[in-house]
Amino acid sequence: MAIAQLSHSIRIHKASKETIFPSQITNEHESLIMVKKLFATSISCITYLRGLFPESSYGERHLEDLSLKILREDKKSPGSLHIIKWIQGCFDALEKRYLHMAILTLYPNPKEPEKVTEIYQFKFKYTKEGVTMDFDSSSTSIGSGTKSEHIKKASILLLRKLYILMQNLGPLPNDVILTMKLHYYNAVTPHDYQPPGFKQGVNSHILLFEGEPVNLQVGVVSTGFHSMKVKVITEATRVSDLEDNLFLENSITEIAHQGLDCDEEEEECNHQIQRTSIAHSQQSSESTRKKRKVSEPVKLFIPDRK
Repeated sequence: MAIAQLSHSIRIHKASKETIFPSQITNEHESLIMVKKLFATSISCITYLRGLFPESSYGERHLEDLSLKILREDKKSPGSLHIIKWIQGCFDALEKRYLHMAILTLYPNPKEPEKVTEIYQFKFKYTKEGVTMDFDSSSTSIGSGTKSEHIKKASILLLRKLYILMQNLGPLPNDVILTMKLHYYNAVTPHDYQPPGFKQGVNSHILLFEGEPVNLQVGVVSTGFHSMKVKVITEATRVSDLEDNLFLENSITEIAHQGLDCDEEEEECNHQIQRTSIAHSQQSSESTRKKRKVSEPVKLFIPDRK
């Protein structure tokens, strides 16, 4: 029996005295707190709006006119406890400045983990340069003296776009498998490092989509010490009603055959994302790339979502 996809509107509230993010960012510690909270809030938004866990697994916080659902410990929902542990593991890697990418992946068949339906990519950089913010694929550079208010606005815009995207994606299968892989900066990460909740992962298979995969650029928030870039990859037919210029680099027909986001100097990022019918011709190129250290948790099965 089909399960209706959860769809929650962004509700308008009076200003709350509570704030999710730090009121100011003047040093690396405050920046780290900001990035941690933005990452956890983003994961919470995704899992809530995709209907992965029950209402009891979330608390409510307000950010200006946004009503946000934030994951909390819920013993009635073991799956949500796993996700919280994953987030805490990411925090450990962020604190050590090891984490390069956290990739949240959903797929329907436990016997075919390479055939995915949605990918959420969070890419991190560590810097002490001036702030650069990229909201909608057009870069806006701001000097090192940027006020925290600008960073707050960038964060709110990123979350707004994430909410809009979640509400426009097609429904997930009734049963889904959820996993998260962590990629590291090899040059600084110890070979035997594994954050809490993670184990050594496999960094070899190709990710496949049944239809044409498309890149959806959600946004970048930079503080001058850290930056977090959010990107979603899914099938183009599942977002056919989305405004072309809101998320896509060019248009809804912009197909992502190059794989997960990599800097030009980071070609060792070996994940490739392909349509199933053409993927096999690309597999030979994977072995020629330098493999990045990867961690993964125990995969989480979420049956018959309600």
